[in-house]
Amino acid sequence: MASLDPDLVAVLDKDGVRLTVDDAIATVTLTNPTKRNAQSPALWRALTEAGRSLPGSVRVVVLRGEGKSFSAGLDRQAFTPEGFDGEPSFIDLARGSDADLDAAIAEYQEAFTWWRRSDLVSVAAVQGHAIGAGFQLALACDLRVVADDVQFAMRETSLGLVPDLTGTHPLVSLVGYARALEICATGRFVHADEAGRIGLANLVVPGADLDASVSDLTAALLAAPRDAVVETKALLQGAAARSYEDQRTAERAAQARRLRDLAGLGD
Repeated sequence: MASLDPDLVAVLDKDGVRLTVDDAIATVTLTNPTKRNAQSPALWRALTEAGRSLPGSVRVVVLRGEGKSFSAGLDRQAFTPEGFDGEPSFIDLARGSDADLDAAIAEYQEAFTWWRRSDLVSVAAVQGHAIGAGFQLALACDLRVVADDVQFAMRETSLGLVPDLTGTHPLVSLVGYARALEICATGRFVHADEAGRIGLANLVVPGADLDASVSDLTAALLAAPRDAVVETKALLQGAAARSYEDQRTAERAAQARRLRDLAGLGD
């Protein structure tokens, strides 16, 4: 188990996040089960800091939520005039300038962005409710292993808002535009069977098997050489934006790098 800065651990823990590192595997855990791991700006800052603090040895990051729910979404206290202690309420933010509001949302989004870094593979272990911001946090990861009691829902539209925590791009990529629109516009629940069928979940397992299944997947991800996984992830991430011919070119360039490295001829 890697030793992390005790001050960092204390700060993260205060804001509802626990980070542990065991050589190539980091585990990020949401630690407020009494509130179903409801999210706040302080938690988002803690998640951002957790990503920045990962040692270079880490190859796989597992995201979990303690208790019966992965995350029930944004803490509704954000919409009260009081907001959170020491934080501007969302009402106060709305009264600010366009630039200030944009900057605040961009800062929140950082908590959801780093999970798709090309040098990492992130796995969300999801049980129970994954609602709104919780759904978007699960979508932020590369892969999702879900328990058979999972309930995904994008409730922002039902509240007069839009999903703004980076979830729209992966959702459309996974399930297509029409289904993504229907899920977001209705705010309905997507249960485990459907999540597996439409591609939201890579694997659906009984709740009692969730930890073991994530461990098996993590071991499989670590079995391949790191550089090959990094190059492959980069190829797949860019595929949708490239033409067929451009993707062929990217494949050739990546393979040339791998062959030179294997032959000891790399830079």
